[in-house]
Amino acid sequence: IYAYCRWADDLADELADPNESLQMLDWWEEQLESRYAGRAAHPVFVALGPTIESFDIPIEPFRQLLRAFRRDQRQTRYETLDDLLSYCECSANPAGRIVLHLARSHNAENAILSDLICTGLQLANFCQDVGRDYVRGRIYLPLESCREFGYSEADFDARVYNASFRYLLESEVDRAEAYLRAGVPLVDRVPSPLRVDIELFVRGGLAVLDAIRRAEYNVWRKRPTIGKWKKTQLLIGAWWRALVR
Repeated sequence: IYAYCRWADDLADELADPNESLQMLDWWEEQLESRYAGRAAHPVFVALGPTIESFDIPIEPFRQLLRAFRRDQRQTRYETLDDLLSYCECSANPAGRIVLHLARSHNAENAILSDLICTGLQLANFCQDVGRDYVRGRIYLPLESCREFGYSEADFDARVYNASFRYLLESEVDRAEAYLRAGVPLVDRVPSPLRVDIELFVRGGLAVLDAIRRAEYNVWRKRPTIGKWKKTQLLIGAWWRALVR
């Protein structure tokens, strides 16, 4: 599964020409469809086959990831929150659904909770990586929100840190936190070996958001991250809570 995603990501981001990337992503989807038709030829899909069969993973989450990669070739701005969330539905949520299949825990309720966590993690990453994304020509904050808080594209270009930007990012950080916390019940709905991982995803995302807050939302000056000691604390805490559940 990782190899499939890694190849798709490289086909999307490592080629200089977006049109060539789109052609290669189409080819990758053809390989995927061949695998589900029982005609795998590429080594990645030959290796992926037993996993798909053993865990009964449908084709749709794999396809959705490719839709997101294609969208990145065509779209660099998101006018509304709904538009951005529709991107997350394909770029983030399928990964969580695949994990649920691997845990033999995929059902409608768990899928909704997983989507909340995955979307929350991606929104947190968008807040963390405003500067990096803009260098790549992309803005993953809803433009309607930017206008609401009075932050223009010219401000992005000049990397302006002001009250408008702080209030804008505060709103986006709060939104990401709400998604993450809403997905927390999933932790107790999956097999015990997976609980630590899911809790780490959630708490790691929340820690990133806290780091942004501690930096007073100035992600232009420095990309907020969590240090090794904080990561160790998160791991020990998640492990301990899994033991006492």
